[in-house]
Amino acid sequence: MPGQLLTWLSVLAFLLGFIALVLEIFVVPGFGVAGMTGIILLAWGVLLLAVDFTQATAALVVALALTIVVFSLGLKFMSRLNLWQRLTLGTRLEKHEGYVAGQVDLGHLVDLTGVALTPLRPAGTAEIAGLRLDVVTGGEYIPAGAKVQVVRVEGSRVVVRRADYI
Repeated sequence: MPGQLLTWLSVLAFLLGFIALVLEIFVVPGFGVAGMTGIILLAWGVLLLAVDFTQATAALVVALALTIVVFSLGLKFMSRLNLWQRLTLGTRLEKHEGYVAGQVDLGHLVDLTGVALTPLRPAGTAEIAGLRLDVVTGGEYIPAGAKVQVVRVEGSRVVVRRADYI
């Protein structure tokens, strides 16, 4: 009886570990609690079944081989159903099509005024000197349509304040 209980406990630990890893991949982003819990439960499930070191090593080799097989079959399945194209961006963002990095030299905007196009809480969009820019405030809220003045430029970061109160 205790042997059967130990077997089912190890199967349960292994399944819960697998579920935790799936949750980590598809639901909870990053490598956090669910991923660590999954790895620990998987290892615990293998160790519960192991009688000695040789058996544990054999079990881990079998698990690794099965993982490689399942991974290979998954890749074949994803390529056959075009799932990879649904998960990735298929187009390239080329410079000649208008995809360029942010403007580097914005220092000439200091002390100029413009209009907040979106609410700035504290970040948003404003139009300054005919340019539509991503801007930030010092922490205060500025509603859309309010006049703003550029206080300073730090690289591509444009800091503004409400111009009505100047």
